[in-house]
Amino acid sequence: MEKLPKIAMPVVILIIIAVIVLSKSTLTIGSGQAGVLYKTFGGGVVTDQAPLGEGFHVIAPWNKVFIYEVRQQEIFEKMQVLSSNGLEIKLDASAWFQPKYESLGKLHQSKGEKYVQRVLMPAIRSAARSVVGRYTPEQLYSSKRDVIQSEIFEETKKIVDDQYIQLNEILVRDVTLPPTIKEAIERKLKQEQESLEYEFRLVTASKEAEKQIIEAQGKADANRILSASLTDKILQDKGIEATIKLAESPNAKVIVVGSGESGLPLILGNN
Repeated sequence: MEKLPKIAMPVVILIIIAVIVLSKSTLTIGSGQAGVLYKTFGGGVVTDQAPLGEGFHVIAPWNKVFIYEVRQQEIFEKMQVLSSNGLEIKLDASAWFQPKYESLGKLHQSKGEKYVQRVLMPAIRSAARSVVGRYTPEQLYSSKRDVIQSEIFEETKKIVDDQYIQLNEILVRDVTLPPTIKEAIERKLKQEQESLEYEFRLVTASKEAEKQIIEAQGKADANRILSASLTDKILQDKGIEATIKLAESPNAKVIVVGSGESGLPLILGNN
């Protein structure tokens, strides 16, 4: 009985050591994450192999694993940039991005875990300053927002492509101009709209007048052609046809008195 504690003590110590070693040698990588292995006695960061994927892993207790989010992420950035005429513009934008999976080791080795602050955000600011500086406040306020969004994306992508970062999209959420400039632009746009509406009314009225002139001219031409084709003989024949129809009417009593100036019979009758 006295020997049991002496035997149990080393066993307990071994169990404790085993638990510590095991806890240092295993890890679980969560969904949407990947691990970069750092070999303390084997050359540091592993860059020539794929990163550790999701799930359970066993590693040497003297090595380390750095966990990275590899799903698409979003960052928001508020910037103050200058337009082409030197006015200060406030730009509210966001970026969708993720690290390049196969290059995660190189990203960790060259940029580190703070690669967003060290690389991506400065690249977005630089591209935004460059792009916005090409346009006037009026262009930024009205027709060019989609254009600058696309240009900021393309310029940022060029910067970060070889930095092991995959840029998926840049979204320009808001462009804020100085209040006085915004009011001036809105007044100008309103005046332009009113001018366009007035021009449209003038064009519509002009077309309607042309239509009426054409219709009147057509009627005049038709009447002239008809008048030229109606000879005395044709009119007399038409009159005779009409007189015969009237004479044949059962509701009329017809009395022929004589002839009129045109040579047609005169018909008197009552119902």
